Amino acid sequence: MRLSRRALLAATTAAASVTSTPPASAARPGRRRTGFENLAASGYEQLRGRRIGIVTNPTGVTRNVQHIVDVMHADERVNLGAVFGPEHGFRGTAQAGGSEGRYDDPATGLPVYDTYLKSGQALADVFTASAVDTVVFDIQDVGARFYTYIWTLYDCMEAAQLAGKRFVVLDRPNPVTGRAALGPVLHREFASFVGRQPVSQAHGMTVAELARLFNGEFLTTPVPLDTVLMTGWRRSEFYDDWDLPWVPPSPNMPTPDTALVYSGTCLFEGTNLSEGRGTTRPFELLGAEGLDGRWAAAANELGLPGVHFREAYFAPTFSKFQGKTIGGVQIHVHDRPAYDPVRTGVALLVTARQTWSGFAWRADNWIDKLTGSSRVRTMIDAGAGTDEVVAGWQEELSAFRRMRKNYLLYR
Repeated sequence: MRLSRRALLAATTAAASVTSTPPASAARPGRRRTGFENLAASGYEQLRGRRIGIVTNPTGVTRNVQHIVDVMHADERVNLGAVFGPEHGFRGTAQAGGSEGRYDDPATGLPVYDTYLKSGQALADVFTASAVDTVVFDIQDVGARFYTYIWTLYDCMEAAQLAGKRFVVLDRPNPVTGRAALGPVLHREFASFVGRQPVSQAHGMTVAELARLFNGEFLTTPVPLDTVLMTGWRRSEFYDDWDLPWVPPSPNMPTPDTALVYSGTCLFEGTNLSEGRGTTRPFELLGAEGLDGRWAAAANELGLPGVHFREAYFAPTFSKFQGKTIGGVQIHVHDRPAYDPVRTGVALLVTARQTWSGFAWRADNWIDKLTGSSRVRTMIDAGAGTDEVVAGWQEELSAFRRMRKNYLLYR
């Protein structure tokens, strides 16, 4: 397939880091490094002579769980001038839909700027005020289009271009593998902070690959981009294959198991059912008052690959149904490579509606923002089954997969 002009440009801007930081295909067996580890091993070559600002959160840690901001601040080879905090904040003290605001970090004295819900010129002004010339991004993603950190990446790339800044992405593993893109693709008229551009619901990419995709396809003017790649990552690997510490990227993403199901079961945020917030298993536990064992039975009858459903009862400590005992299901994934989280999420919506008369969408049709169009909602309301709903997005998904191939960096 011939690359577009934008794809060629993105490939050119990433070329230096591809050469200096070899992808997985060039790694020695057993030698695995994150983007930050490769950056540090190079003596911070890509940052030499630059005044740096870092977009990061609690996941920006080394293998021995030191935060990279603390490490780089203590290293005389790095001129670190600012930190930029996303949703939940740099140190991670805020819940969903919150941030930490502007403050000076007590540990380092560095100014911390709030990027949450800022974009375009407003965010460019933040970068200008920080007096940095290079913006570095290092946040652990979970592989789902509606997880907001990838749109923080997009917004920061756009703002860096407007402010005349260079942009560097430090890569980390996609915890649910990079094997395939899955699910519906966002329609632009449904764009929001849970989806700025036409990307599939589970994108199957790393943040460095997404940065190249954004630069090559979606940004009106590409930003000067460098990507510091991982060594040793293969697209078939799950997070625990890497023996890295898991730091929750957000308060309701406590384990890699949560990330595994999230790209499907986050759809329940768009319904009147609990998506398990306020429990120890968010997005694995789903339920509502009035639901019982019929839902798990109906879901199990579908024979979905790689997953079983257990009748479950739980009482969320916050969010929907706080303090009330409700019924529903717990998802148990027994074959991760066979499991399709997006098909499973749709199947659970279909069977919940079939087995519970109280089922309803959120009044603001948030489900349309999550799925990227009104199609999933209207098809389910019309009585469509799982296979019919999934068939509805295959053409647009195929087109996204073809585009995605141009930006993949690892085997």
